[in-house]
Formats: sequence, structure tokens, C-alpha cells
Amino acid sequence: MSRESERQRWQRNFADLLQELRVAQTGVQILFAFLLTLPFSSGFPQTSDFQKDIYVVSLLSAAAATAAIISPVAFHRALFRQGRKPELVRFAHRMASTGLAFMLVAMVSAVLLITDFILDRSIAFVLSGITALWLLALWVFLPFARRNWGEDDIDDDDDDDDDHPRDLAEGRRAGSGAAR
Repeated sequence: MSRESERQRWQRNFADLLQELRVAQTGVQILFAFLLTLPFSSGFPQTSDFQKDIYVVSLLSAAAATAAIISPVAFHRALFRQGRKPELVRFAHRMASTGLAFMLVAMVSAVLLITDFILDRSIAFVLSGITALWLLALWVFLPFARRNWGEDDIDDDDDDDDDHPRDLAEGRRAGSGAAR
């Protein structure tokens, strides 16, 4: 079995991150586009002040998520051909995580906005809370719980362990030399 070099691993990590960002970017852009058109719909003037406040939270969170998820592209352009792939991968990882956090806020607040408009407020809060818990379970709790599964199986060719603390420590050492 051929082991990849450190450079190949950083290349693969970056390619994996780009694929993840493409998925997230599509979702946040659809939500953002929906939110941008919402004030121009015929029912928007009937929203309460609370609903308008929730709308602003959702809109700004979607904008922040969009900016964070797209930012690795700008960072890549600035570092292009400088041999700083480890730094780029670490930045893209942080921005992907930031973008997902803002997307969670945008999605939950959008659910709250819509459900509060069509249902009783108490039901809207319950449904929004369930939505928040579901997203946290899928995006935070399950992935962190999964981090240590199968650690004993060293021969596993699963690429999901790219963020293992050992790999990150090696990347920091490699990245510090590459950034000089």
C-alpha cells in the first residue's frame, strides 16, 4: 500500500474541503436568495415587528455564512503558488466551521420566521427548537462523537480522519516552516 506524502495529504485535504464547501455553499445560497426576495412578497407587510427582527437575524446570518464559505476562494487566490497549502487548509477549515455555525443560525431563524407567521408562536418556538437540536445533532454532536470510532482500526483507508489531532499537529509543524 502506497502512503501519500505530506504534500499530497494537504492537497487531498484541500480538495475534500472544497467539495464540502460546494455542498454548503449551495444550501446557504438558496436560503440567502429566498431571504433576499421575501420582503418583496405580498405577505411580508403583514409580518409583526418580532418577525421582522427574526428576518434580519436570518438574513444577516445567511450573508455571514455565505461570506465565510466563499472566503477560502479569496484566500486561495492571495496564496496561490506560494507553497502555503497547510495554512490555506487550516483557514478553509475554520471558515467552513464558521459558515456552518452561521448557516445553523440562519436556518433556525428562518424556520422561526415562517412558523411564527403561519402558526401560534409557542408552536413556532417548539418547532424551531427541534430544528436547532436536529441540526446540532447532525452537524456537531454526531461528528464529535464519531471522531473516536474505529481509532483501533489503523489499516482503515477511511479519509474521514483527516482532522485527527496527530495530523493537525504534524500540519502545524509543516505549516510553520512553509509559511516562512
